[in-house]
Amino acid sequence: MSETIRVGLIGLGMMGRHHARVVRETEGLELVAMADAMGDAHKVAGKLPLYSNVSDLIKHGIDAAVVAVPTGLHEEVGLELAAAGVHTLVEKPIAASTEAGQRMVDAFEAANLVGAVGHIERFNPALQELRRRIDEGELGRVLQISTRRQGPFPARIADVGVVKDLGTHDIDLTAWLARSEYVQVAAQTTLASGRQHEDMVVAVGKLANGIITNHQVNWLSPMKERVTVVIGEKGAFVADTLTADLTFHENGSVATEWASISNFRGVTEGNVTRYAFPKAEPLKTEHEAFRDGILEIDQRYVTMREGLQTLRIAEALIESAREGQSVRI
Repeated sequence: MSETIRVGLIGLGMMGRHHARVVRETEGLELVAMADAMGDAHKVAGKLPLYSNVSDLIKHGIDAAVVAVPTGLHEEVGLELAAAGVHTLVEKPIAASTEAGQRMVDAFEAANLVGAVGHIERFNPALQELRRRIDEGELGRVLQISTRRQGPFPARIADVGVVKDLGTHDIDLTAWLARSEYVQVAAQTTLASGRQHEDMVVAVGKLANGIITNHQVNWLSPMKERVTVVIGEKGAFVADTLTADLTFHENGSVATEWASISNFRGVTEGNVTRYAFPKAEPLKTEHEAFRDGILEIDQRYVTMREGLQTLRIAEALIESAREGQSVRI
């Protein structure tokens, strides 16, 4: 492989056009060809070759591929790329089922290839700054991680429900922030749009290190919200990943003399600080991590094995809602 990685893009829908732009902007990557059986609806190919299938794209000569096709096609496309020796970044979730995801993990690991999953929230600057501050002990012991991810229904999603499409973001970022895996989950879901998949989920969970979690995810809300709250011994961090803002609400050090209020609050309200830090585009940071993984510079990318574990938790949430009981992982 030359120093410049030749990249092929598969799938030119909503996410595909963003990947095309970012690959073109990322040093060390060269977008050389694209493939989509439905053509180029967003006119992103320009003068680049556009193929109707993955086989022809592979024959064009690529070192790496970005896969932004519907979830149900991830396994088929991924296995073809693995067999051809192509490093691959596939959009989340890794696959439509854990069985399919496991086959992808096995194929890429056996071929000694970089297999990455696009869990982009890990690369949001607010969450990266939050994780750094947690690691440095600014919260003390972490007690709870809560997320809210809601907004209008995305018509482009047809083959999975909100748990696998949006909920996987929160599952992955929670385990990543906490550096711990889920051991138990419970969930309730709602089907309101007439589709076969769930539109809303409320879930609770527990991680191996004792942190408790709760997640509110839906695409039935007219307001768009992407919030992560981490509560610890010393206060709470609030990350808004839409604006990449991070705020710290610290426990107060000033004693409350009004006894009834002191008893009710438990802790007192302290200073509130909104941090300033560099805010790189998450998708570009994700592509840089994929590039650096291929070049063996570091392993910041989300591995397919990690993506598989996230999908496993998502399926446990769906099972919990269906059976009406908590599920141990």
